[in-house]
Amino acid sequence: MSNANHFVIVSFDGLRPDLIDRRLTPNICRLQDAGVTLAQHRTIYPSETRSAFPSLVTGATSSRHGMVGNKYVDRTAKPHRYIDTSDAVLLDRLNRESGGHLMTAETLGEVLAANGRSLAVLATNTPGTTRLFHHKAEAFGHVRLSGHFREACTPDDLLAEVEDRFGFLPEVPPKGEPDIAAQELITSVFLDLVWPRLRPDVTILSYGEPDTCSHLNGTGAAKTRAVIAFCDQQLGRVIDWWEAEGRKVGVQIVIVSDHGHITAHSRVSVGESLRESGFAPGTAPAAGVDVIVVPGQVGALYLTHPASTRLARLVETVTAQSWAGPVFTAPKNEVEGTAPGSLGSHLVFADHERAPDVYFAFRADDSVDPFGLVGGTFYDNDRRPGLGVHGGLHPKELAAVGIVAGSAFQSSGAASHIPSNICDFTPTILHLFGIGQPACMTGRVLFETLDRRAPRLDLPATPEVFEATLGRYTQIVRRLRLGSNIYIEGGWASS
Repeated sequence: MSNANHFVIVSFDGLRPDLIDRRLTPNICRLQDAGVTLAQHRTIYPSETRSAFPSLVTGATSSRHGMVGNKYVDRTAKPHRYIDTSDAVLLDRLNRESGGHLMTAETLGEVLAANGRSLAVLATNTPGTTRLFHHKAEAFGHVRLSGHFREACTPDDLLAEVEDRFGFLPEVPPKGEPDIAAQELITSVFLDLVWPRLRPDVTILSYGEPDTCSHLNGTGAAKTRAVIAFCDQQLGRVIDWWEAEGRKVGVQIVIVSDHGHITAHSRVSVGESLRESGFAPGTAPAAGVDVIVVPGQVGALYLTHPASTRLARLVETVTAQSWAGPVFTAPKNEVEGTAPGSLGSHLVFADHERAPDVYFAFRADDSVDPFGLVGGTFYDNDRRPGLGVHGGLHPKELAAVGIVAGSAFQSSGAASHIPSNICDFTPTILHLFGIGQPACMTGRVLFETLDRRAPRLDLPATPEVFEATLGRYTQIVRRLRLGSNIYIEGGWASS
């Protein structure tokens, strides 16, 4: 019987695993020495924050939970509406309007509450991301605290006490400056208030950096490295508490990131490319717009009037561009998408009713940026080249941090080379609590990390390769199959 009584999940938004080292992140390394590092750990597609963190808390891909990107078009509304999931107030309204089905899979918070347990969230991400960690916290009287945004906080009396004891929530720092104060605040609130008083069964402590700094300074820039080091120091405070107190009462620690970053090198305009091919693109539903180009690094195209001929012409237009990476449409069969030249979106577990008519990743490569980091890509935003982006299928975008430590896990400081991804943590937590895994979860229990009395996973991972062509355009998606679980290795295109 496991003595896992509590879990603390510490997240570093956008941290590439290859940025972890003993000089920059001594405390992450300290935890690695105490537990197991998931050396073949990945995120999901789209590799965006507000798709990946819902996968963390649902143990499922976006095909199940429905957060199909940081932004999407709601075509169930009349008229259609553009949804930016960074808006916590909007997400609350959508959840109420849908009768509690903002996410179309059960979440960790819901499962814990149904079993008499609690989830607390303390996060410095966008208000929408903070809400998505536990979008029904109000219904269960659970804690959800933002380091910046009052509209994402609950309950009100806890927020009042936080501001009385620790000061008002800090303002978001000027654009491009590291977000320091909020990371320290949420760590202090957990250590000095939430844990001593409430002892949540699971706590998510989510640092919104280094993601923001990477986007605005570069993934290996001095400011980005500085904020990584600062967040690592905050983790050090948590580990000090764990070694002095938490470990004795069965606290397990999990370190995660939601995705990696690669470097933007060639700016393009998707909208302009479509316009030159005879489409009338826009960034939101509007009169005269025939294809909505959802802003962001994830290519998401919604046709105003979907039809097979228009879909085929749209895919033909996209695949003819130098910036086009892998392209997906709704599945036609086990491999192909509905439109010629595309792969089925089910191959990357992105086939949800909210999904766009066409998903695409920008074409990426293994170029080395000025900071010595591998991975470059085309991009479509108003920022200069050389900054961090994510959302696609380059292995460095999909690579994510996964470390587990505590009495339930092996303590050899070993690395597991068995594939895993962000969907696997919640099934593992529920298993260690003795709670059954809901059918909607696609993740698995990380048996290979548990103590030596636990069942072992000895199956070899089987490679899978899928290919589609259209004229000179060719795309490949590689996956690994481990029993009934499948992990995406990456996607590439050439022409």
